[in-house]
Amino acid sequence: MKRTVVTTLFLTLLLLSVFAADVNRVELTLPETIDRARTRSVNAAVALDKLRRAYWQHRSYRASLLPEVAFEATVPAFRKQYSVYQFESGEFGFVRNNYLDITGTLSLTQNIWATGGTLSLNTSLDYLRQLSGNRYNRFMSIPVALTLNQPLFAVNSIKWDRRIEPVRYAEAMAEFLSETEEVAMTAISYFFNLLSAREEVAIEQQNLSNAVRLHEVAKAKREMGQISGNDLLQMELNELNARSALTDAESNMRAQMFRLRSFLDYGEDVEIVTVIPGEIPEVEITYPDALDKALANNEFSHSLRRRQLEADYEVAKARGNMRRIDVFAQIGYTGAGGEAGEAYRRLKDNQVVEVGVKIPLLDWGKRRGQVKVAESNREVTRSNLRLEAQNFNQDLFILVERFNNQREQLRIAGRSDEISSRRYETNVQTYLIGKLSTLDLNDSQVKKDESRQAYFQALYLYWYYFYQLRSLTLWDYAASQPLTVDFDRVIRQ
Repeated sequence: MKRTVVTTLFLTLLLLSVFAADVNRVELTLPETIDRARTRSVNAAVALDKLRRAYWQHRSYRASLLPEVAFEATVPAFRKQYSVYQFESGEFGFVRNNYLDITGTLSLTQNIWATGGTLSLNTSLDYLRQLSGNRYNRFMSIPVALTLNQPLFAVNSIKWDRRIEPVRYAEAMAEFLSETEEVAMTAISYFFNLLSAREEVAIEQQNLSNAVRLHEVAKAKREMGQISGNDLLQMELNELNARSALTDAESNMRAQMFRLRSFLDYGEDVEIVTVIPGEIPEVEITYPDALDKALANNEFSHSLRRRQLEADYEVAKARGNMRRIDVFAQIGYTGAGGEAGEAYRRLKDNQVVEVGVKIPLLDWGKRRGQVKVAESNREVTRSNLRLEAQNFNQDLFILVERFNNQREQLRIAGRSDEISSRRYETNVQTYLIGKLSTLDLNDSQVKKDESRQAYFQALYLYWYYFYQLRSLTLWDYAASQPLTVDFDRVIRQ
């Protein structure tokens, strides 16, 4: 009875341990790994934060083009102090002030896109209360005033912003899509690192099993005098090397699993099992087509345009700073009285015109030099942009060639893996009947292991090149459509 109870408890604990292991075991395909990386990885979060920053910067720019309603008030300003006062005789003295001042202004302001000035419609009311001596209240109103601020000859920043900011935001959206594909590329690297490490463990386990079996066979042959002592020692050495290689492979697999687990935001108690990808996309990519899509969609093309516009803007700004004339004009009505109602009766004209001029007469060529510096910087920018465009085209051409070649490389690697595996199994059987040397057996094992890893490397490169092309062209070649997302929904996440 006691033995039955112990056996039952043992089986129960065993089943619970198996069940717990199954709960923490996660099988991941390559598409599942990429999808999780795009939503759970830190890299994806950084890309999203950059997109949000660009979005709000663009929103601020768009808001600057619209009318702005503002209320400004001082409620109140209290003064009880001495102030300097000039008497009719010309002498100065100090007089005592004790008053309360309350002001309020409501304004509607609009930037003028064509000229770079501002036009505003204002209404205001001022209240003054004398608190000592002859106490009184005074009100002053400006029921309506139209105000224009217009710089002449200066650079029109609004016009340049309207040219630069949309390009900047388009660049940010394209950059987000590219960085999303780069997250996929990183996930592919981690995925295949773990996949190769797991395969390496399986290879080393098989090698160890074969080494143990061959060592036992070698002992029997040595007792029968069929092999030399040197061959027996070689078999023992092979077994020791296989055990050492298996230990290293298991350590590497745990390290690669930790990297992928952290990248995908899994807990440390999760065991990830990577599934070998099956079918690969049947696509053929040409360089002219890839270049057209990259120039139309990639952030690089938007970056070229933005940086060129910014260089032109700096030149225009430097030229505008050579002289400056500002015009301020205000027309409207104003009134004053002892009561608020009186301040809105018997209104009078309220007109202000100011023209400010700042023209350097002698600056020893400083402003002209600033213009030349800006023009030189623009030429340097243009040269750098041409060089970057050449390098971009060259890198894209090489990538297309590598991708198209990788399909054939993958086919060759798969066939080589199959042949090497069959050759090794044949050599093991041949060695067992004494018709193959130890060196030839070891060589076939090395070739088998190298061919297997070469196949996984070829498979990894194919998928990596495929997503790298997606990141540059922002085109989904499997679905034959451009890459896009609902940016409003993504930003609201």
